[in-house]
Amino acid sequence: MTGPSLRIVRLANFVTPASGGLRTALRELGKGYLAAGHEPVLIVPGERHTDRDTEQGRVITLPGPTLPGTGGYRVLTDRRRVAALLTGLAPDRLEVSDRTTLRWTGRWARRARVPAVMVSHETADGVLRTWGLPEPLARRAADSLNTRTAHVYSRVVCTTGFAEREFVRVGARNVVRAPLGVDLMERHPALRDPGLRARHARVDETLLVMVSRLSVEKRPGTALDALEALLRRGRRAVLVVAGDGPLRVRLERHARARGLPVTFLGHVSDRAALGALQASADVCLAPGPAETFGLAALEAMACGTPVVASALSALPEVIGSAGAAAAGGPETFADAVELLLARAEPGRREAARARAECFGWGAAVEAFLAAHDAAEAPRRADARSAMPEGVA
Repeated sequence: MTGPSLRIVRLANFVTPASGGLRTALRELGKGYLAAGHEPVLIVPGERHTDRDTEQGRVITLPGPTLPGTGGYRVLTDRRRVAALLTGLAPDRLEVSDRTTLRWTGRWARRARVPAVMVSHETADGVLRTWGLPEPLARRAADSLNTRTAHVYSRVVCTTGFAEREFVRVGARNVVRAPLGVDLMERHPALRDPGLRARHARVDETLLVMVSRLSVEKRPGTALDALEALLRRGRRAVLVVAGDGPLRVRLERHARARGLPVTFLGHVSDRAALGALQASADVCLAPGPAETFGLAALEAMACGTPVVASALSALPEVIGSAGAAAAGGPETFADAVELLLARAEPGRREAARARAECFGWGAAVEAFLAAHDAAEAPRRADARSAMPEGVA
């Protein structure tokens, strides 16, 4: 079935060259929309204005200030400029990946009669809890935010049942499910590199890997505490952390003070190198309690490496029985690591890969296009042709 080609304009905040899951999702969905014959246009904040054609379609950056304490995240704050750009682009569909600072675009879309979707990438109450709000207060604030979000957008896209529940709780009836995916060709068990593994761990040591932004909502300190718990039990283990963020200095100081064998790689921009690291690990840790999907964990499983995830997140739903969930603090994470390592290595690696194969990007793109009421379409003219001079 084919339909008209649509200009799908996407807006996102909190995306940097060093960010992870959201940037990956935006890229892969844009590539999929383009391959389906549509015109994806992505608008994100940056240091200065840029406008370029990429593998995911047209990408426009508008100047946006850096948020202090976030490790480089920028936001689109000039509403007038963003609104003018949207008007000039004349989108057929709007897709927004920030329900806090960009929720106003739902009202713009209503006035412009443009169907708009909001993508829920993290649970609101989960994030608020990680910032220290008591659970009752976090829940009330999240319910208020989610009610307003559901009201101003045509649809809310949730990637898992876990993410959907907080909208169901407030009675939202315009919620649709659309999973994210993983590049099963780019991430695969053959990336396992004995030489790379030997650089980080001895033969008798368990190699743990965490790929995460080092920020409070990801709870990266849990991985260090789990490593310490394993060492106390007599298990020889090391941890390699790939990722950067505002907590990095504090985590490095903590590891030195406790004498923990932790290597901090910072942001790894080489995706092949990151895949090799994920494939060479024995277990990957995903301690974030507010994740609504967890792309880094799914990538690790595509590489044949099982994952221990927070039971408070959506990841148990994603990893299934091929991984393990930890319901509490570092001791429960250590228990889950031991549980996975007790399984025969070939079996646990095959199970991880098989589970990841349930989540290809093709199915994800199809589901997101369905949320936009968009079918595969022939290509149309360049989006630039509809944009008046001087708008950007």
